[in-house]
Amino acid sequence: MLELKNISKNYKNKKVIENINLSIQSGEIVSLLGPSGCGKTTLLNIILGLTQQTDGQLFFNGQDISKQSMQDRGFNIVFQDFALFPHLNAYDNIVYGLKNKKEGMSKMEVQEYIDFLELTPHLHKKIHELSGGQKQRVSIARTLVMQPKILLLDEPLSALDGVIKESIKERIQSIARQFNLTTIIVTHDPEEALTLSDKVLIINEGTVSQFGTPQEILNMPENKFVEDFILRQLRIKRHNIYQLFGESYA
Repeated sequence: MLELKNISKNYKNKKVIENINLSIQSGEIVSLLGPSGCGKTTLLNIILGLTQQTDGQLFFNGQDISKQSMQDRGFNIVFQDFALFPHLNAYDNIVYGLKNKKEGMSKMEVQEYIDFLELTPHLHKKIHELSGGQKQRVSIARTLVMQPKILLLDEPLSALDGVIKESIKERIQSIARQFNLTTIIVTHDPEEALTLSDKVLIINEGTVSQFGTPQEILNMPENKFVEDFILRQLRIKRHNIYQLFGESYA
């Protein structure tokens, strides 16, 4: 379990996030959702250990990790722009981090992740030869072979379209279920958050507007911001929400 208690972050006396409290169970998929500049990426970076909170504590499985370094936490992130090495092929990108890991995975274990993500036909391709969905799968595989305790994804679907986007959503859900891997996703898109996640944390101007299941947020928005932000976006993307939650939300 990951617990955040009264997490706040200031930059030059400006509060970016304030008193964030959050509990995420093992194996859950949780989206951090909100408009640009609301503080969701800052919160993700605090969980990762890339940014230090100004106030508050973080606990992982009961242990205080508030002052632990990013390396000691053992959480890993998949970046929005994939962050792959263009001079290496897909396979070398996947195993790149293992050479610095004391207890690396066997080739057979690495291959299990490659097979799971259906990357075997693409292993010898250079990055410029891959489609957007293939690049994202390589990036996910590279993160999974590091055996993260928590998987973090920063706008993982923003560079993808249509069928490819739906495929990656299914992959993320399958990874969380099969490996019981707690997964935290930053997104500005309510449709992605509601169709991908077990729970959604909606952030507005650095504070929590609502935390709940997609059904709770759709049925019982706790304030006008949640209602307006969600419904405004969903009117634009009615079809997927209709398929998932039924006619009353179309």
